[in-house]
Amino acid sequence: MTTNSPSGSTVTEAEAFLAAHPEIEAFDIILHDSNGIGRGKIIRRHELLSIYKSGRHMPISILGLDICGEDVHETGLIWDQGDGDRRAWPIPGTLVPLAGTNPPRGELFLSLYNLDGSQMTSDPRHALQNQVDAWAAEGLYPAGAFELEFFLLENERDQNGKMIPARDVLDRRRNSKTDVYSVDQLHGMLPLFNDVYAGAKAAGIKAETLISEFAPGQYELTLHYRENVMQAADDLMRLKRLVRMHARLHGVTACFMAKPNENYAGSGMHFHVSMLDKAGRNVFVEPVEGQYNNTIKHAIGGLQQTMGESMLVFAPHANSWRRFASQSYAPVSPTWGVNNRSVALRIPAGDIRARRIEHRPAGVDANPYLVAATVLAGIRHGLKHQIDPGPETTGNGYDAETTVIIPEDWRSAIKLAQDSAFLKEALGEDMHRTFTAVKAAEYARVMRTVSEVDFDLYLHTV
Repeated sequence: MTTNSPSGSTVTEAEAFLAAHPEIEAFDIILHDSNGIGRGKIIRRHELLSIYKSGRHMPISILGLDICGEDVHETGLIWDQGDGDRRAWPIPGTLVPLAGTNPPRGELFLSLYNLDGSQMTSDPRHALQNQVDAWAAEGLYPAGAFELEFFLLENERDQNGKMIPARDVLDRRRNSKTDVYSVDQLHGMLPLFNDVYAGAKAAGIKAETLISEFAPGQYELTLHYRENVMQAADDLMRLKRLVRMHARLHGVTACFMAKPNENYAGSGMHFHVSMLDKAGRNVFVEPVEGQYNNTIKHAIGGLQQTMGESMLVFAPHANSWRRFASQSYAPVSPTWGVNNRSVALRIPAGDIRARRIEHRPAGVDANPYLVAATVLAGIRHGLKHQIDPGPETTGNGYDAETTVIIPEDWRSAIKLAQDSAFLKEALGEDMHRTFTAVKAAEYARVMRTVSEVDFDLYLHTV
């Protein structure tokens, strides 16, 4: 039976891919939950066409899981609906080879739909697509790119249980210094990164600049700007899988925690965003360089005003909140500025034609589909209400004062997000319920866990 795909996928795409890649024996089929974790299956080559013809049944509970992959009943996606099947459909353009696999495999992203073809709206992709569609109805098209920061670590911890920066995969030398922007520091990891670049090229991703970042074992990969912001989020998700896969193959661990080392800066997922009109012109570009237009200023104002209630999207886990500390290169208040890395919303220096907002609060552990959806909704809020962002912050943004309430911890962020009418509209009612329920369940799990810190502080003292 052939059914029209609500995602727009076609059997022709799959047939052409199979003809071009006779070597591929299997495929990772992946959809992403509220935490951005890829859930799915590995199928054999002969099964691919059937997914394009009629989709693939998946249990609705696959989108109601916590970080450990366990059911969160409060999402309403488990027994309230009998854990019935929905249908996953391929996302056009996401069928790619997975370079470096043996035997060769491919990769395909899916999105979940109800059996009648309507959106299953606890799927994060739909939350972002709905924001993109709303902008398109107004003749504007969000473009952007994410930055990927991460650590490469040894597979084993030290005698104190701490993470150890990975030895060079080339000659097994260890470097425990920061060496920010050191080019020589990159050389020992080039075999790994060469494989990552090859994998990205095979997948149609333009991975670009490689940087030794601000902590031992920390790196950054930048991605080419996309005129389709959904494609930018797909790039980020796929690049994370490539880095993790090739790190394993080279005997080290890729770490995408926001803060794996208490003594150094954490890892962010900065989101660069601009808006194009129907002619492809960037509406954030000012007529005279440095005299910023109201469009970009109101966009910044909206992001400022909605940042507090959106912080759970940008910092979704317990570890996320360890990243926010003064002087840590992670923003602690909704400030904005030009060419200033101590603010949350930065207008980068550079060619005026590439004018954009760099949204800096999100950690690398956040879900890029939800981050982008929330940022686009914040921009819409600012333009709709013509919100003035106030004067730009110059100098040290960590010292700036603000009237916008930003939660100080994970629990406060969960509460603000649960009560936020803005976030419910930004994500959609179902995605909002699912996401906040999952976060509340994870908070309860963390709070009832007795950790080594508890024993260290209290065992022999209270």
